[in-house]
Amino acid sequence: MYGRALLTSHPQRSTMRVMDLDDILGSRPDDPLSALLREDLDRLSVAELEARIAALEGEIARTRKKIDHAVNHRASADALFKR
Repeated sequence: MYGRALLTSHPQRSTMRVMDLDDILGSRPDDPLSALLREDLDRLSVAELEARIAALEGEIARTRKKIDHAVNHRASADALFKR
């Protein structure tokens, strides 16, 4: 398992637990995000790595836009049905 400490290097004082990638990604072996994170980057050229970064940055922007839309939609619904 691939555990990662969050927030602090002092686990005895941290309020966060070590997270396993399976906690974040789920246990589906065919999950594309899980496969992406485990992919060997050593075989890629610099140009391929730069293209990968550009694609991932595009996906991050798309995901943030979806989050913004969901938050705004929720706020609109809350305002509409406010008691």
